[in-house]
Order: sequence, then C-alpha cells, then structure tokens
Amino acid sequence: MKELSRTQEIDRSIIREFRVSIWNAFTKAVKTYELIQPGDRIAVCVSGGKDSMLMAKCMQHFQKYGNIPFKLEFLCMNPGYAEENWNQIQKNAEILQLPLRTFQTRIFEVVNKQERHPCYLCARMRRGHLYEAAKNLGCNKIALGHHFDDVIETILMGMLYGSQTQTMMPKLHSANFSGMELIRPLYFMREADVIQWAEFHHLKFIQCACRMTQEHPEQETASKRKETKALIAQLKKTNPDVEKNIFNSVCNVNLRTIISYHDGDEYHHFLDHYADGLPLTGGSKA
Repeated sequence: MKELSRTQEIDRSIIREFRVSIWNAFTKAVKTYELIQPGDRIAVCVSGGKDSMLMAKCMQHFQKYGNIPFKLEFLCMNPGYAEENWNQIQKNAEILQLPLRTFQTRIFEVVNKQERHPCYLCARMRRGHLYEAAKNLGCNKIALGHHFDDVIETILMGMLYGSQTQTMMPKLHSANFSGMELIRPLYFMREADVIQWAEFHHLKFIQCACRMTQEHPEQETASKRKETKALIAQLKKTNPDVEKNIFNSVCNVNLRTIISYHDGDEYHHFLDHYADGLPLTGGSKA
C-alpha cells in the first residue's frame, strides 16, 4: 500500500480521528446557519494561527466532497508580522497545501502609534482590508476562524465589561461593503479540539503576532479576554454545563423580561407596553 504524504494524513484525519470533534462541528455550523450557498465565492481569511489554518482545511475538504458548488480563495494578509512569523505561515501553507494569496499592509505600524483602543482599531482595519481584497477577487463572502470559545467569551465580556448583551454572530452582512457577508464556519468548534488536532500532527502555528501585545502584555482587551477565559474555566469546575448555558442565554431571550433593547436604531423599553397588561410568559412570575 502506498504510504500517505503528511498532507494526506492531515486531510484524512479530519474525517477519521477528528470526525466528531472537528468535521461534525464544522458541518453543523455550515448547515445550521446556512453559511455556504451554491455559487458563493468565499475568501477564507488565513491569519496564520491554528484556527484559521484548520478552517481553511475544512473549507477545502467541504468544497471537494460536499454537494454545494462554490469557489474558494485563500487570503492571507501580512499586517507587519516579524519575519519569523511570516516564514512560519508560508511553511504551514506548504505543508497543508493551501494556495495562499498574500498581500501586505502597514496595520501594525499604524496601530502601534495609538494609545487608546489599539486592538479595536487593529481589528477594524484588518477586516476592512480583507473585505476589500476579497471583493477585488470577486468574492461575496469572507470566512473568519472564530470558534465556540471565542463566542461565549465575547458574550460574557460584553456583559461584564461592556454592560450589554450581544454575541459574535455566525454570519452577518457587511455595513461598509455592499453585497459582502462574513461567515464563521468554526462556530460550534471547541478550542481544545483545535489544539488537539494541531498537536496530533506536530504542527506549529503562530500565536498572537501583534507587536502591541508582545510589547505590552498588560494591554486591556487581551487581559480582559484572559480573565473571562479563566472565569469560565473556574465556573466549569462546579457547573459542567456553564459554557453551553452561556451560549444558550443569547438563544433563549424573552423580550418581555428585558428592561430595554435596541432593534437597529429603534429603542424599546418595557414600559412602552406595560399599560397593556400583558403577563410575562416563560420568565419571571408575579
């Protein structure tokens, strides 16, 4: 029997050793939220980390063996990575046989000059460049590698530090690029499973390669996410379902038990219709 190449072994493991934790989680998100439609041209945004690289392999596999006809571009932006990080990305792309389209920006250079909210600015700039590059390639969607842990951490961070209830959506329309959408195919995938996949194949991926984080590890957004991750881990010790419950909290919202909420530019308050005498249903009882 012909020996498999390293790339073939990695490809095959997604639907064998990691079928439940990775492949089933990936296809569940695609099907549940209708992330991929016939005729789509999707720019898979590869940052160089474990999540985006695994997403790229899953998308590649789904295109080859799925029953939905669509096209892929593998888009990789260099926002100012150190040379060793950029070289690592190229090495991994070769191992995984990902035909990357690369382009350069000066995002890190610009962001490093900002004292307030550098992470927010970096994320906005990166996404804007990715949308623009994807649109120039004729794509109608970009795919980002956020996983389930990112989702629940974002929900909790919004409540604890942003005084708001919101989540990282599985897909959304772009506000600034007409006709473009953003999708998150790893929406149901656990970070621990991504790490296990990487370690199983002895793959080394770049971590956060942002110079701001490396030079200022106390940077606020990064530290708050670490605090939230640690809090969830602590709560899980006494409540094994805490992660699932955090996610379900934004899937089971009863608007009659909310003090106020926004629907686009419209603001709603529970007093608006309180005089109608409608009782609460499915929530607190009087």
